Amino acid sequence: MIIFTEISMMKFSGKLLKMSTQNGKPVQYYLNLSHDLINMNQLIGKKIRLKHLGYECVHCQSDEKIYRMGFCRRCFFESPWASGTIIRPELSTAHLGIEERDLEVEQSIQLVPHIVYLAYTGDVKVGVTREAQIPTRWIDQGATFALPIARTDNRYEAGMIEVAMKDHLPDKTNWRKMLEDDYEDDLDLADFREKIKSYFPEDYKNFYTDDEKVIKLDFPYERPQKIASFGLEKVPNFEGVLRGIKGQYLSFDDGDCINIRGHEGYVVELEV
Repeated sequence: MIIFTEISMMKFSGKLLKMSTQNGKPVQYYLNLSHDLINMNQLIGKKIRLKHLGYECVHCQSDEKIYRMGFCRRCFFESPWASGTIIRPELSTAHLGIEERDLEVEQSIQLVPHIVYLAYTGDVKVGVTREAQIPTRWIDQGATFALPIARTDNRYEAGMIEVAMKDHLPDKTNWRKMLEDDYEDDLDLADFREKIKSYFPEDYKNFYTDDEKVIKLDFPYERPQKIASFGLEKVPNFEGVLRGIKGQYLSFDDGDCINIRGHEGYVVELEV
């Protein structure tokens, strides 16, 4: 792995993975091209070009068209890293010793401590992630504020709490609201946590925690006047001045935004 921090008039090419991050003031972003990391913060204010060259599945490395989540169609339906429990943790069965696709992989994902949290991403939402993924998960979602509300021993327990919370809160990030970067000054996640305590399922109330502090994240981003998303399928050659970064989105002049995580497995050329 090579980390490029001084960049001027250069070309890079490779397979896109989600941007790597370091929490700071502001968050530092690194574009991941075939595991070469390019610091994107220093490119804010500079013109960059993105060219779509092809595909490379993140699992089998085939050049088949990406289907979802960086996987070709076959791997999406076969890989344990793309199983239903990635999206719906309440479906986890590794704690019962029951295999879905690959029990060893599923145990490594599911049988570790998890966090149920509140995050503000344009709305207050509920989410689940492995404890080791904090604060990376919140950065990837573009959360302005985040707060743990439960700590569990495995993914299934966290999923069951999330299911109960979803009756009262969204569990998906609205990308447009997230990029609008608009919140009320009196937003108080700690107060919100106390109000939803009664929604915890009776069998899982012992996982509730109220001793965590609200985390505020600082992104290298200013809201543009208008916001419009684009993808490399329809715009295979893109050129623009980078204006900011939030979540996994690069924001350019004229409000054009691209979701890098949504392009995992795309082979691209980056020219600065």
